[in-house]
Amino acid sequence: MKKIVLLVFIGIFISCKKETETNYGQPKHDETSVAVSGEELFSGKGTCTACHLSDQKVIGPSITEIAKIYKEKNASIVSFLKEEAEPIVDPSQYEVMKTNFAITKQMSDEELKALEAYMLSFAK
Repeated sequence: MKKIVLLVFIGIFISCKKETETNYGQPKHDETSVAVSGEELFSGKGTCTACHLSDQKVIGPSITEIAKIYKEKNASIVSFLKEEAEPIVDPSQYEVMKTNFAITKQMSDEELKALEAYMLSFAK
């Protein structure tokens, strides 16, 4: 019995030591602290590319047009995606866009800010 307890103790000690060595000098990360790419969100999780392209209108306005107008008006894309602000680019497409708010409302503030930064990078 003493041998089993000793082996368990050694196993725990080794596993703890291994984690300490692996993380030494590196910050701990969890899922919420990992940097998010706005481009990845736009193309993937956000499904934005289904309606928006960088330089031409498809179903919705182009990213370039959206970025230009939001920058000119100093408006918040994040607020719009949270349904806290009125549409300012193409209000006639608002009803189509409303279906996507279910996706954007599930995004964290960090993700929405990354998405906004990506879109605003198209402003000329």
